[in-house]
Amino acid sequence: MEDLYQKYYKGIRGFISRKIDDEGVVDELTNDVLMNAIESMPSFGGRCSEFSFICSIAKHKVIDHYRKKKLKTVLFSASPIFEEIADKALSPERDVLKNELKSEIENTLMEMKAGYSKLLRLKYVDGWKIAKIAQMTATSIKSVESKLIRAKKEFQRLWIYDRKKAKETVAVVDSDLR
Repeated sequence: MEDLYQKYYKGIRGFISRKIDDEGVVDELTNDVLMNAIESMPSFGGRCSEFSFICSIAKHKVIDHYRKKKLKTVLFSASPIFEEIADKALSPERDVLKNELKSEIENTLMEMKAGYSKLLRLKYVDGWKIAKIAQMTATSIKSVESKLIRAKKEFQRLWIYDRKKAKETVAVVDSDLR
């Protein structure tokens, strides 16, 4: 088991780091992948190399990571019903993270052009259909769709939640070391 871990750690870590830019997440996922690989070795049929087998586990872990990240964004910013359910189910620690995430989403929306922010709120927070938004704004559906695409790109460009948190963590550690 130790041999497998030593043999593939650098390769799998490199594979994951090309897909995720947060070093802490990369380390965590690398360890998870290798532990899953060790547990899954009895079912490994040898139809591919061990490295390919482990990379497929890593690929699924990365996909799960992004799914969870997207789910958090959608769940906590788009639907009050889900938020109510989540409020009952989440521990206080997760509740703090949820509020932090909501705050960061609000900050990002405030940094955006007012029209884009309003469009995203109508579509994803209020749940309006594109046709209703077009009717309300007296524009065509195609125009609303185009603006929505641009608004999403603007949001993605401004969205710095993970990078900001990583920088803050590094800054705290640096200040503690001094």
